[in-house]
Amino acid sequence: MTEITRHFVEVAGRMVHYRRCGAGPAVLMVHQSPRSSAEYEGLMREWGKTHCCIAPDTAGFGHSDPLPDADADIDDFSDALIGFCDAIGLHRTAAYGFHSGGIILANTLRRHAQRFTAVAIGGYALWTEDEAKAFSQKYLPPFRPSDFGEHLTWLWNRILEQTWFFPWYQTEPGAALSVAHDDPVRVDAVVREMLDSGDAYRTGYGAVLRAPRLGDPDHGYETPLLVTAYDGDPLQDHIDRLTRLPASWTARKVATPAEHQQQSIAWLDRHPAPVPPPVRPMPDRGFVRVDTADFDGLIHWQSDAGGPFDCAHIAAPGMAVELTGGALRIDPPGHGLSDDWNGLRPGDFAAWRKVLEAAAGKLGARHIAWPRPAIGESERLFPDLTPDRFGHYLQTGWQVVRAQVMFEPWYAASTGHARQFAPEELSPKRLAIAQRALLRARAARSWHDALYARPAGDAPITPIDMPASAAPEDRQ
Repeated sequence: MTEITRHFVEVAGRMVHYRRCGAGPAVLMVHQSPRSSAEYEGLMREWGKTHCCIAPDTAGFGHSDPLPDADADIDDFSDALIGFCDAIGLHRTAAYGFHSGGIILANTLRRHAQRFTAVAIGGYALWTEDEAKAFSQKYLPPFRPSDFGEHLTWLWNRILEQTWFFPWYQTEPGAALSVAHDDPVRVDAVVREMLDSGDAYRTGYGAVLRAPRLGDPDHGYETPLLVTAYDGDPLQDHIDRLTRLPASWTARKVATPAEHQQQSIAWLDRHPAPVPPPVRPMPDRGFVRVDTADFDGLIHWQSDAGGPFDCAHIAAPGMAVELTGGALRIDPPGHGLSDDWNGLRPGDFAAWRKVLEAAAGKLGARHIAWPRPAIGESERLFPDLTPDRFGHYLQTGWQVVRAQVMFEPWYAASTGHARQFAPEELSPKRLAIAQRALLRARAARSWHDALYARPAGDAPITPIDMPASAAPEDRQ
């Protein structure tokens, strides 16, 4: 399987997260809103067999910082995309975008045509005046956490029903889609990305909705561009609205998503881009690859300095570690941004220790600080948060992190287990951060059990066997 690596890069003072896969001619991939580059993982593994696929999280989505201006327009997002390309040394590339990602690319092509060898777009929205007016009023309501998690009920239904109707708020037979489903795993993927973006989703999505569309065909566009839309795509009918295109641009309907993808990469291959330069790792955050008998994947790390590190702090289940004094923080497998275990999540400490010592050693740490296990029974501390058809798991997670502020353990709601806390600890903003961390702590119960299974007398801070030198090539 073609390997996907993950990286961060600083662009104009913002941190941008991106995925990279394969080798060969560059293909820049811009995701739709409110998604992230994660939606392209399957496609990147396929195209990465012959190309170098590079997919950033656009500003305010995934794990990329938002633009500083909440009223940023489409030109700001286009310039941010070019800024990302400059930061990684990608000066000329082929590019692919789906729906709103295609709008960003088309606008970037208008402003920076010399940066692209060819562009392929999946679905291109051309709204009528009435549609544009309705979207501006209804499509992007504010999304802010509420005290008792009411926003989560709205979010679940909004994401679920947007696969039933388009636009999502127009729940009537005439707006029904042929691709309706109720798969909780697919809904959860989008829900999590909305939770990561928060109200910033309106900036990026709004910029796309307000963006001017394809330019004057007499303007002199020369970069080849292909627009395709498959059966079931709500934007397929918009192909008929593309009546005046520059001579180098083509729009057509296709039958299936697979056909759309095949035609897109074939189009880009007619105008291959140069091979991009290698990754330049960040000094204070990134991913390190670890391969043991039970784990083969990326471990996320972050610091407030570039090392060397005396001690690596391992994140506790569902909780962040404050980074002070040159500390290094590592997310264990199945937590935060780290990959999950290959199969069953081990409850014995040795397997976890092997992975985390390998990661810390590659990053140059000399010691590991192990977290204190949470107080309580693991089965009750960490309830099942598997996505369900009705989104109940979201409310469960919210109630857990809210109760964690007031009681220890959280499930012992009694005076004898009450915590002293400041009122601001119950602010919806703080609870939203804690809930996202809990949802990402997929292996929290196993990690809790492993910490309790540590050998008796094992010190909370232990030295590790350092390699001869850290392996910079393993840092991503």
